[in-house]
Amino acid sequence: MTTELVPTPAGDARITLRPAAAPKALLALGHGAGGGIEARDLVALAEALPPRGISVALVEQPWRVAGKRLGPAPKTLDTGWTPVAERLAGPGLPLVVGGRSAGARVACRTGAATGAVGVVALAFPLHPPGKPEKSRAEELLESGLPTLVVQSAADPFGGPEEFPALPAGHELVALPYGSHGFEVPKRAPMGQDDLLELITAAVGDWVLGLL
Repeated sequence: MTTELVPTPAGDARITLRPAAAPKALLALGHGAGGGIEARDLVALAEALPPRGISVALVEQPWRVAGKRLGPAPKTLDTGWTPVAERLAGPGLPLVVGGRSAGARVACRTGAATGAVGVVALAFPLHPPGKPEKSRAEELLESGLPTLVVQSAADPFGGPEEFPALPAGHELVALPYGSHGFEVPKRAPMGQDDLLELITAAVGDWVLGLL
């Protein structure tokens, strides 16, 4: 594992890279607006995918690197992400960009412009909780790249059944349980590790299918 600071117009971002021994692709993942790269799904992907030939770069936005508690406006998030993605695209491996929640939105908005070949949208916040009329579907539908959406059944930001019909090249994986943070309730008939295995298997299969 290596870490690297990358200058951006929004401040320094930080890459934590988990390299594969014989990499076939690089998956860059951003975090949400209320947390960092310690999110359970991001950690699970960084552990599970390198053995499958997919290097994983967990990217901390400049506001997190600077120790701030709240994320800035979407435009600033894009500014803090784009130079990192462009840097990661440089070595020549196929680059897939993505993230969870706000990080998924950033990847959808900027992926095509950074040279990525696909987008992984984890817990895409389709709308604010309780406000389905304020849809963000356009960002997802117009990503311009093959896009994988991984969504939990009980996500208050939009369950799988709320998503519109996706264009060709987009795929939706509906998880049977889990919150916006992919937390499985204790009463569920499957455990937390089981759900994370579903996520890592789906993302790994999809990324390798792009190659």
